[in-house]
Amino acid sequence: MPRPIRILLADDHALVRRGVRLILDSEPDLTVVAEAADGAEAIERARAEQPDLAILDIAMPRMTGLQAARELSRALPDVRILILTMYDNEQYFFAALRAGASGYVLKSVADRDLVEACRAAVRGEAFLYPGAVNALIRDYLERAAAGDPGTGRVITDREDEVLKLVAEGHSSRQIADILFISVKTVERHRSNLLQKLGLRDRLELTRYAIRAGLIEP
Repeated sequence: MPRPIRILLADDHALVRRGVRLILDSEPDLTVVAEAADGAEAIERARAEQPDLAILDIAMPRMTGLQAARELSRALPDVRILILTMYDNEQYFFAALRAGASGYVLKSVADRDLVEACRAAVRGEAFLYPGAVNALIRDYLERAAAGDPGTGRVITDREDEVLKLVAEGHSSRQIADILFISVKTVERHRSNLLQKLGLRDRLELTRYAIRAGLIEP
């Protein structure tokens, strides 16, 4: 028999990880080889374990699942990525695709869809939760045709990472250490964020990050 699909599971709720692991480990062709409680830890564990598949929650501390997906896509392009989320939300759906995810699975139906999503992702196929694809794509195309700026990215991936860390209350020095950049670069990114988003201070950046789903309120 071929070896099981090796899976990294990242979610900041231990109970969720335990439940998802039970679903996956009950299948003979799937095995969870590593767990992580946030996006940054997920990247560390992925580098160490070299899994076939990473299953990432969206809303996690330090680094979101979307941010982790972008980094994994760059650093470990052979690792397939699934987003497992409670958010039935087109913004997150399209962001997940841009970040390199092969599939988008809702936690509410994980017991039904997740196993097949894992197998599809490793086969190089996309998996999207039933009933959502046509409506999401139609809406996206309609907004794009109308010139809706919301269909594009306003801020860069690095600015996105800085925004999340600023909103979580990290200092410029702490952000610089986490992202391996200089304090001066952090300050430049924060200044660019304020200008691009039309905001005034850290408090408004935090409110924006909550609305964008980068951190939980």
